[in-house]
Amino acid sequence: MPLYVNLPQNHDEFDVVIAGGGTSGCIIAARLADADPNLSILVIEAGLNNVGEATLTHPAFWISQIIPSSQFTLFYQGAPSKFLSGRGPVVPAGNTLGGGSSINLMQYSRGQRCDYDNWKTPGWSADDILPYMKKLETYSGPDPRQVHGHDGPIHVSGGTFRCERFSKDLLDSLGKAGWPETEDLNTMDTVNRSMRAMRYVDEQGNRQDTATKYLHPRLDEKHPNLHVVVRSRVDRILFNEDKKAVAVVYQPESSPESAPARTVKARKTVVLTAGAMGSPLILERSGVGNPDIIKRSGIELVADLPAVGENYDDHHMMIYAYKSNLEPNETLDGVISGRSKPADMIANKDKLLGWNGVDVQAKVRPSDEDVASLGPQFQAAWEKDFKPQPEKPLMLLASTICFPGDPTGQPEGQYFGMVSFTVHPFSRGHIHIRSSDLYSTPEFDPGFFSDDGFDIESHLWMYKKQREITRRMGVFQGEVASWHPQFPPGSKAACLETPDGTETANIEYSAEDDEAILQWLRGHVDTTWHSMGTCRMAPVNEGGVVDSRLNVHGVQGLKVADMGIPPSNVAANTNNTAMVIGEKAADILIQDLGLST
Repeated sequence: MPLYVNLPQNHDEFDVVIAGGGTSGCIIAARLADADPNLSILVIEAGLNNVGEATLTHPAFWISQIIPSSQFTLFYQGAPSKFLSGRGPVVPAGNTLGGGSSINLMQYSRGQRCDYDNWKTPGWSADDILPYMKKLETYSGPDPRQVHGHDGPIHVSGGTFRCERFSKDLLDSLGKAGWPETEDLNTMDTVNRSMRAMRYVDEQGNRQDTATKYLHPRLDEKHPNLHVVVRSRVDRILFNEDKKAVAVVYQPESSPESAPARTVKARKTVVLTAGAMGSPLILERSGVGNPDIIKRSGIELVADLPAVGENYDDHHMMIYAYKSNLEPNETLDGVISGRSKPADMIANKDKLLGWNGVDVQAKVRPSDEDVASLGPQFQAAWEKDFKPQPEKPLMLLASTICFPGDPTGQPEGQYFGMVSFTVHPFSRGHIHIRSSDLYSTPEFDPGFFSDDGFDIESHLWMYKKQREITRRMGVFQGEVASWHPQFPPGSKAACLETPDGTETANIEYSAEDDEAILQWLRGHVDTTWHSMGTCRMAPVNEGGVVDSRLNVHGVQGLKVADMGIPPSNVAANTNNTAMVIGEKAADILIQDLGLST
């Protein structure tokens, strides 16, 4: 029942210890507590409690969590990469109860049927996954195919505001490009369509995170054995002589640096839910992973699992900024720029509070003509991995109705951004410990564009497409040149500072223009906060870390249940998949613990 900053000294043994209070961990804890009130459960979360934090509760303030000063976000520094013009990208992750669900963009987006079927894992096909998708949600949009849930804890709605003028304008332009509007893009098989976006926001305008909707309501007298401790960073897991997980060591961070680490025993099982970045590091500090990495760090090897921390996957994102003729009450620019004061907005119950500024999204594939224009290497990869699966998108496209970044130095006005990201990139990275020290900086390379071909060429195609779409919009008032490639002098592809009527002719690009775009992509491609794959669910000889029941290979009493486990990517924002993993993991644990037949 209690939530602690410092766990009482006499609380040193539990039936289940959940190492990480993120998106999946909160769901697992809540479902286990409901299944058996006598089961003692401890959730250990490194970050802060999320209750009562206005910047988390109100969707309009989401961008405050991507700035380096955010206390609710961890930032992982990637290594400099030759594929990114020498840059080392930074990848954020949640650092609060609810994890990513408490700080993300709140975009409602499901993967495709082929995504889950391609996992080729018993119990995790699309048909297996759909009941959990429905279980977690109360969906307020149209549902003619009955694929959505209507009585789950997480509400899905349009929020309290939508800029209809912008939405209609963009949807009309997308339709002319061959991606017409549909009422539901999240049926698991719809592609080459666009829609008015739905959000993990209830109809009163509140963020729907898993800590608020699952965990906090159960910290009551009906669940006396559910305990949560925050500001406590998990260091490692301890195993007995039979390689069974028996305890978790963590560092209280609310105490002075000299405070001793704490050890809590786990009578039945340990569940690792520290996310795709955190879980592999904990495994390696516990002696589970690649023997070379474990031994060089001075740690005793417990289980030889070379895939721990490998296969890092993410969606590669690009954002482009545009000027608009929208009114101040039609964008979030007032919030982004600081012109609108959060306290005043809250006091006045401003309708923009329940809006994340993302009104339209699309799942898209290139035409045969587009594929051919990108060259033989791209075409070969397309025909092998995409053409046989016509419901598999290449990219997701969305809009932000505000300036899509730091507005410092930007003239006051109303802006919008176009956001595109590859959903099945070929590039892979890794994350590993450098030493046994809990606070040592990990060795991290997200691997963006490291396939050196298909991934960057996908963005070359999408840059041109989104630009044509945007120039045909009535709200378009020019491109923000500093957010676009630096085209050579005299280029026909040069940015328009102001519009000259509605654009109808396609932009002409030279070979030099294409090279300018590629250079821009290398210098600016970024994370979508969709880290996954570092604890893959697969057999050991296929690069696996956990089996289909989430058990870590080579040890006992330890499961991983977070975005580290997907064997391959999903064509969606990943919050939905993270919640599904939490729901299914809870069912698996309930069965394994004998709490149900």
